[in-house]
Amino acid sequence: MPRPKKGARLGGSPSHQRKILANLTAQLIEYERVTTTHAKARDLRPYAEKIITRARRGDLHSRRLVLAKIGDNDAVTKLFDDVAPRYANRPGGYTRITKLGKRRGDASEMALIELV
Repeated sequence: MPRPKKGARLGGSPSHQRKILANLTAQLIEYERVTTTHAKARDLRPYAEKIITRARRGDLHSRRLVLAKIGDNDAVTKLFDDVAPRYANRPGGYTRITKLGKRRGDASEMALIELV
């Protein structure tokens, strides 16, 4: 999985950034679309795609590695039972980011990230 980037992070620390990405990935798998800021969506894309690629293997070792990264048992079950078989013949590009405009409160750029 990717190392936390240097400089400004999504959260306050590298561990907080990892937890944000893990929670967003679990929500993306569970609901198949997430509305979030554009910066978080851009950071989420490689993280989620590597987890989906790992889940395509379907073995126990892969399941344990993904569970260690995400930490949500229901999301991992849905990932291995429903989502990963759907992308069995696809060589990548499992997510799509669509810009939604600016958020009313702080004018932050919003985006919709969804599974293709």
